Amino acid sequence: MEKKLRLHVVQALKLLVLLFTIHCLFLFPVTLSEIFFEERFQDGWKDRWVLSDWKRSEGKAGTFKYTAGKWPGDPDDKGIQTYNDAKHYAISAKISPEFSNKNRTLVVQYSIKIEQDIECGGGYIKLLSGYVNQKKFGGDTPYSFMFGPDICGTQTKKLHVIMSYQGQNYPIKKDLQCETDKLTHFYTFILRPDASYSVLVDNRERESGTMYTDWDILPPPKIKDTKAKRPADWDDREYIEDPNDVKPKGYDSIPREIPDPKAKEPDNWDEEDDGIWRPPKIPNPAYKGPWKRKKIKNPNYKGKWKTPWVDNPEFEDDPDLYVLKPIKYVGIEVWQNREIEKDAFEEAEKVRRAREEEEAQRAREEGEKRRKERGYKKPRRRVEYFFISSHENVVDTFNLASVDW
Repeated sequence: MEKKLRLHVVQALKLLVLLFTIHCLFLFPVTLSEIFFEERFQDGWKDRWVLSDWKRSEGKAGTFKYTAGKWPGDPDDKGIQTYNDAKHYAISAKISPEFSNKNRTLVVQYSIKIEQDIECGGGYIKLLSGYVNQKKFGGDTPYSFMFGPDICGTQTKKLHVIMSYQGQNYPIKKDLQCETDKLTHFYTFILRPDASYSVLVDNRERESGTMYTDWDILPPPKIKDTKAKRPADWDDREYIEDPNDVKPKGYDSIPREIPDPKAKEPDNWDEEDDGIWRPPKIPNPAYKGPWKRKKIKNPNYKGKWKTPWVDNPEFEDDPDLYVLKPIKYVGIEVWQNREIEKDAFEEAEKVRRAREEEEAQRAREEGEKRRKERGYKKPRRRVEYFFISSHENVVDTFNLASVDW
């Protein structure tokens, strides 16, 4: 039976709008699914989530408020909002019973929208294992998996994918960039039982590979043979001179220049005063330069020599490399220098409409920019449409296709 863990969370800045939707799925070989955990931040959410006191004694802990946000698409569709600047936020929920991704495909999904420039901050989803004192959950709490954006200025626009293995955290070696074009984007991380993975952006594969090569968890299975040397008889010349090509007779006597056959002695040429007239020289079309043998394919060509790969004697395979410790908690950790709101949108149909509105808003903005250049003011009331964009249409499509992974 296929089991699925889904966590729906949406973040939005009060000024800087950040929409965040996360799905964590555990897929079995068949198409049935069971929801381990789902959160929409409706009535009773406080009973399921524990707000951490991390950084509170230092005066650096932010607090949440329950609100629909500044520009709600539905006033009754509320969420929790961070509203203190330059603060740390940490909140977690316990999952019962705990579960494992052994022999299952793990899919972590989230969507994010940043409508204004973000100076510095990050918001991470963490899957936690073992016992966690939820009142002390924070950035230094051990975790099994972390996924989320990290933006700081113009230099750092990173999408973190960090795996924990035997108590040590390993970030992905590839440089994954999060989107910063102020539109909604949908991120997906897929981890399979063969330790292969994929990173999707807007449901299109952006990166893929394997844990064996893209994380420095285990030594590489293959290494270059440092003792190997290029064989003395290795011929890497793709073309050689034709030994049967012979220089034509008289080739070296062909002059570089010849008298111009079209030149004529001027009518006013006086041989006594001007001397014997000689036609000017022109390049000889028959002259081909120094003779060289023609090139032919080298019958002994073996290609460019490369150092061979050999088995790494230090490599010891772990068939459970992809397996996380049993997951017992879901944690949300946010550091911000502006206000952020978390919310949840329920219905795929609702968000499909929201996505359509976002696309329409983009078209409106382009038209407004053109009109503004002609001296018209942009209607302020149009801002209200900007908040209600989302990507659940992508979520809906993804869920239908997830069983094929």
